[in-house]
Amino acid sequence: MDNINETPLLDKVRFPADTRGFSQAELLQLADELRRDTVRNVSITGGHLGASLGVVELTVALHHVFNTPDDRLIWDVGHQCYPHKILTGRRERMNTLRQGDGISGFTKRSESEYDPFGAAHSSTSISAGLGMAVASELSGKKNNVIAVIGDGAMTAGMAYEAMNNAGSMDARLIVILNDNDMSIAPPVGALSAYLSRLISSKTYRSARHFAKNVSKRLPRQFETVAQRAEEYARGMVTGGTLFEELGFYYVGPIDGHNMDHLIPVLKNLRDDQEDGPVLLHIVTEKGHGYKPAEESADKYHGVSKFDVVTGKQHKPKPNAPSYTNVFAKALIEEAKHDDKVVAITAAMPSGTGVDKFGDVYPERSFDVGIAEQHGVTFAAGMATEGFKPFAAIYSTFLQRAYDQVVHDVAIQSLPVRFAIDRAGYVGADGSTHCGAFDVAYLATLPNFVVMAAADEAELMHMTRTAASIDDRPSAFRYPRGEGIGIELPERGEILEIGKGRIVREGKTAAILSFGGRLQECLKASEELAARGLSTTVADARFAKPLDEDMIRDLARNHEVLVTIEEGSIGGFGSHVLTFMANDGLLENGLKVRAMMMPDEFLDQDKPEKQYDTARLNASHIVETVMTALGRESELSSPARA
Repeated sequence: MDNINETPLLDKVRFPADTRGFSQAELLQLADELRRDTVRNVSITGGHLGASLGVVELTVALHHVFNTPDDRLIWDVGHQCYPHKILTGRRERMNTLRQGDGISGFTKRSESEYDPFGAAHSSTSISAGLGMAVASELSGKKNNVIAVIGDGAMTAGMAYEAMNNAGSMDARLIVILNDNDMSIAPPVGALSAYLSRLISSKTYRSARHFAKNVSKRLPRQFETVAQRAEEYARGMVTGGTLFEELGFYYVGPIDGHNMDHLIPVLKNLRDDQEDGPVLLHIVTEKGHGYKPAEESADKYHGVSKFDVVTGKQHKPKPNAPSYTNVFAKALIEEAKHDDKVVAITAAMPSGTGVDKFGDVYPERSFDVGIAEQHGVTFAAGMATEGFKPFAAIYSTFLQRAYDQVVHDVAIQSLPVRFAIDRAGYVGADGSTHCGAFDVAYLATLPNFVVMAAADEAELMHMTRTAASIDDRPSAFRYPRGEGIGIELPERGEILEIGKGRIVREGKTAAILSFGGRLQECLKASEELAARGLSTTVADARFAKPLDEDMIRDLARNHEVLVTIEEGSIGGFGSHVLTFMANDGLLENGLKVRAMMMPDEFLDQDKPEKQYDTARLNASHIVETVMTALGRESELSSPARA
C-alpha cells in the first residue's frame, strides 16, 4: 500500500464512462489506485472494508464493460459497494461515509442513479434484478441487468426462490456469484479461465442453441438425454450443475482478481443476445490487496478508524460491557443450570453474542446462515421437543421471519425466546438496521410476552425470565452499544410476568418508560424537580402483558402521564393508551402524552444525534411535561440550581 495518496489515473475518472477507453494495463493500474483510495477513505471513517477490497477488480471490470447506469448494476447487501461509489461520482464525499448528512454505507436509490436498488439486508438482488429485467423487456429496452451476490447471501431461501423463477423465464439477467469464502468451488487456473471464456462466447452459445434445435427433431427421450448430458458434462468440469438445474446458464469459476479473465467473459455475456438468465461464478478474497485485512480472521469485515500502515484500529475503550456481551454472559449462565437451553443465530454469531455461547457450549449453538425464516421454525421444532431455544436475531432481521413467528411459533404457543438486539437507533448503519418495529409487530400477537431492558442488569433478569417461560413465546429487546455501567449479578432474577417497577416517586407528573430511555427519564425528572415539579419515573418492563395496576395508579395520582419508548407508533404507547381508554382512565382530566420514534426513516448519524432528532432525550421529556401542564413559557428560563 505504498504511495497511498498517489492516484493519477483515478483522478481522471469522474464517472464510469471515463474508464471505457482504458487499455487493459490502465484498468489494472486503476484497480490498484482504487484499492488504495478505498483503504485510505475507510481508515478515516470506518466501515465495511474487507468485502469492498474483494471486489475492486470486479467493480472496475463491470463499469468498464457495461453501460452503467443504463445497464443496471445491483450489489447484494451493499457491504461491498465502496469502490462502486468512488467510481460513480461520489469520491469527494467518501470522507462523509456513514456519517450524519453524509453518504450511506450501502447502495441507496436517492443517492445516485448508479444505485438502481437500495439494499443493506442480503439476498434481494436476484429478485430485484429479475423484476428490472422483465420490466425492461416489457418496455422494449435492450439494456443489461447485473446482480452481484455473495456466497453467504446464497444461504437465504429468497435467492433460490428468485433463481427458480428466473430459470423458468426468458428475461436477460446476469447473476454474478461472488464466492469469497471458497465455500462452493475453487478456481482451477488457466483451464477454468479458458473454458469460461469459451462457454460464455457467442459462438459456443450459438452452437449450443443449434444443437438444441437439432435435438428437438429427435424423439423426446433423445432430446432430454442430449440436453442433460451437455449440462452435466459442463457441470462436472465447472461445478455448476445446481445452477443449471435451476435454469441458469452457468459460467465459471474464474479468478475475480484477474482482469485478463474477467474482461473477456464479461464482454461475452454483454454481447450475447441469447434469452434466459446466466450465472457467472467468480472466486475472490475478502480484504484482497491489503495485508492487515488479508491476515485478519474476519478479513476486516467491519472496522473502526484505523492506521493505514499498521492496520491497527482505533477503538475507544468501553466504559461498560456491551448489551450483546451481557446477553451472552446471561445465556451461558442459564445454560449452566439447564441443559435444554440452546442458542440459534442467523449468520450473526459475533453480532449477537452467540459466538461466546458457542465457545462454551458448541453442541448447543446453531448458526443457520442468512435464513431467519428457517431459523425461527427450526427453533419452533426444538421447542416442541422440550428444548429451550433462544433465537438471537436483530430487530430488523427478525422482520424477515414474521410469518414464521406468527404461524409456526405464536399460533402454536411454542416457548421460543427471541433475544432482539439492535433495538432503537443504531448510528452509522442508518434506517436499514434501525430497530423500530419489533414491539409493534410482536405485541399484537396473542399470548406473547414482550419485554424491554432498561439497563444491562435488567437484560440479565429478562434472559432468565424468558428461560423460565415454558407455555408461550417471549421476546426481550435491548439496544446496540454499551450498558450504563451498573453492577451485574452473577445470574439474573426471574421477574413477575407483566409487572413493572417504580424507580422514583413523585406527585405531579409520571413518566412511564419502556426500554432504554430510562436514564433520560431520570435526567428529565431531575430537571423537572429543579423547576418545582415532583415526578414519578416508572420502568414498565413489559409491553405485553401490561402492568395494568401500575398504570391505574399512575393515572389516578398524577396530573400528567407520559409514555416513552424506542420504537414506532403502534408499540408500547399505543397499547397503554388503548388500555387507558377502555378502562375509563382518560375521562377525568388526566393529560396523556406518548413519545416515540417519529414517523420517518432517519439516515445514518451518531446515535445521540438520532435520538435528539427524534426528540426522545431528557430535554424533550421536560418540554413535553411542561407543555402538557400549560407551562411551556417557563422553558425559556433556566431551572433553579
